[in-house]
Order: sequence, then structure tokens, then C-alpha cells
Amino acid sequence: MDCKVEKTQNANEVKLEITIEAEKFENAIKKVYFKSAKYFNIPGFRKGKAPQNIVERYYGKEIFYEDAFNELVPDQYEKVLEENKIEAVSRPKIDIIKMEKGQDLVFTAIVATKPEVELGKYKGIEIEKIEYTVNDEDVENELKSMQEKNARLVTVEDRAVEEGDTATIDFEGFVDGVAFDGGKAENHDLEIGSGSFIPGFEDQIVGMKIDEEKDIIVTFPEEYFSKDLAGKEATFKVKLHEIKKKEVPELDDEFAKDVSEFDTLAELKNSIKEKLEKQMQDKAKYEKEKAVIKGVCDNTKLDIPEAMVETEIDNMVKDMEKRMSYQGLKLDQYLKMINKTESEFRKEYEPQAIEAIKSRLVLEAIVKKEDLKASDEEITEKIKEMATNYGRKEDELLQNESVKKYIEQGIVNEKAIDLLIENSKEKKVAKKAEKETKAATKKTSKKAQ
Repeated sequence: MDCKVEKTQNANEVKLEITIEAEKFENAIKKVYFKSAKYFNIPGFRKGKAPQNIVERYYGKEIFYEDAFNELVPDQYEKVLEENKIEAVSRPKIDIIKMEKGQDLVFTAIVATKPEVELGKYKGIEIEKIEYTVNDEDVENELKSMQEKNARLVTVEDRAVEEGDTATIDFEGFVDGVAFDGGKAENHDLEIGSGSFIPGFEDQIVGMKIDEEKDIIVTFPEEYFSKDLAGKEATFKVKLHEIKKKEVPELDDEFAKDVSEFDTLAELKNSIKEKLEKQMQDKAKYEKEKAVIKGVCDNTKLDIPEAMVETEIDNMVKDMEKRMSYQGLKLDQYLKMINKTESEFRKEYEPQAIEAIKSRLVLEAIVKKEDLKASDEEITEKIKEMATNYGRKEDELLQNESVKKYIEQGIVNEKAIDLLIENSKEKKVAKKAEKETKAATKKTSKKAQ
């Protein structure tokens, strides 16, 4: 195998011209033939029994070329990168120059390479001193949240609908007198004040009585996901069947016993406070790390190849697609809902992708400059944690080199971040938890979880 390497006009990009011997290409063709022979049905031969030359004569000699290329090239390409000490950071753009049986396989691959990182000042970075405090109000807010989770709905028959009630309704929507798709439901439970319906709909339910029927007129928002309905006036024919109000439990020792492992409300409050304080400490630590890495990135010179950014965005979008699939949603459906093209959607990820790449490359550069290492004991300890957390066998993970490499990279990155924090300077600007602690945790007790 032979390879010529030349730089392109783009920074951090090389063009490889790779030549693979005819014999290797021939062997790849044979391998592909044996893998796929069973699928060929040629007159005069039992299915899958036709010789290679007959298959090529019947379908054309190029029948196995593409599969042979895909069989042979990936390993050869990786060898080329290793031999030429090229750190590729994007998928190669392949252009086949010559691919013919009995001749050398020749193709080019254009690939982005890892950019050189020119570290600036990374010790003594000045960041704000971040402190989050947890007060009694935060604990009370969390207790209220637990009350809401453990509330029960009680049927009301002697009054009209009020804000906060759950109304059981039938409804059907019409635009210009014509019913539209998705605008009809029966015995639907709607929490009044939840904002889950079109603006103005829930307000008009207030005051309705059981078995009352009413026409509710609303206007769909201009940015509504369905273009057929956006900005249009709609009439909903509504019938009220049932009214239920929320009844929350009293905050006392019995409540603590019901929702947690504690016997008294005082013990539950103390536990909530400890958990909120831990969350705020973790939040402050995360923000401090993010701030100091950003400070170092701002002082660093590097030219990130466009292909590297695109690859990072690809990974982010795939991760997003995976999360959406858990909700039974596909990307194209989501794009329709938010009224964006895939190109616009990807563009929104660009700043995040650039930041992630910069942070990763900067930490790698610091690890290299400071000669930070992960000991065998540290790697083993982390693998033990991983085995416990994910229910895996420790020995299997220890023998998996890719897992060990991943763990090792994580450890040295943590050491690099610790080094940056230890050498940073803090401004005395304190922050308070306030409402943030309310949203910081929604899972305090065993039963609430």
C-alpha cells in the first residue's frame, strides 16, 4: 500500500492519495462473493451455487466492486492514518480514481485534522466566586411541591368551575364551521390554569356548571405548529361533565411518614435542606468549572475545521433524535412542530458544538503540557464504580481497552480541570439560590420518587 499526503488550501485539512495493491482488492472481491453468493439466482445453477466468474458475467464485472471497497478500505485507511501520524477529526470525503479488477485500487480521501492548540494563559484565570445558599423558604417550597405531588382530586358538585380545578369535558373545534383534525375529545381532564390549551380557552371554562354546554371562541397563536390553524379563529363546542378540586395533605409528622423514610416533619425538613445544599454545591462547582474553562478558551488560539464542527453537530443531532425516539417522536415531525428546516435546526447547534470542541481540545493540550497521568489504581477504581452503577461485570470492563481509554481520558481531564480551579482567582460576587433551589430537585423522598 502506498500513500501520498498533501495539504489542501483549507487550514487543518489534508488530501490522501491511497493506492492498494491489486491482489488485496482481488481478495476483497472474493470475500464479498462468498458472503453474498447465496443471494444470486442464475439460470442453469442452483440458487447460490453459480461460480464467481458466471455471476460477474451475468450481472457485470462491477457487481462486487462497491462491497469490496467497503470491505477493504476502512482498515487500510486506519493504517494510513496511523503510519502517517494523522489525527483525523472528520469523516473522509472519498473520491475513487481507479477501481478495476486486476489493477491497483486508487482513491483520494480528504479529511480534517486536529488543529494545533496555542495555549495562552491558563493559570490565574479570574472567575466570579459563586455561592448558593439554601434558606427556610427554599425548604418550604420543596415541601409544597411534595404536597402537590401527593394531592388527591375530590369531586365537587355544589359549585361552578374555579381556577385550579380539574374539569372533565367533551369538546370539538371548528374553523369556519368545519371540524379540524385533532380538535375533538371526550371525557378529557383539563386542569384550569395549567396553560395546556390554546390561550383563552381555560379562562372561559371558569364559571361553567356540571352538564352545561357552551361555545368557546379562541384564536390560535400565529406561531402555532399547524400552519392550517395558525392565527385563525376557532369555535369549540364544550360540555362539562365533572368538576374536581385538588386536596393537599397537611404538613405534619403523618405526612413525613407517608412520603419519606422519616418519622417527623422536622427530620424530613432537615433531609430536604441537606439535599438542596448538596445540589447547590454541585451547581456551583459545575459553574465554576465552566467559567474557568471558558476563560482558558478565550486565551487560546486555534482554528477549528468546518468539517470538525459538522461532525460534532452530527453527533449532537443524533443524540437529540435518540432522546426524541423515547417519546415516539421523529426529527422530521419535531421540525414541523417548531416550523424549522433541518439546516436551521443544525445551525442553532453550531455555537454549542464550537464550545464543546474548544473545551475538549484545550483540556487535551493542558493534559499534555502538564504531563497529567491516570494511574492503574485510579482507572481500576473508576471501572469498579462503572460496573456497580451500570450492572456490568468488572473483569469484562477491565479487559475492554476502549472502556479503559475512555476512563483514563476522563480522569486526566478531571485533573486538568482541578488544576485550573486550584490556580484560578475568585472575585467576591456571591449568588443566592432563591427560586433556583425550587427547580433544582423534584425528587426528595423515596415515595415521591
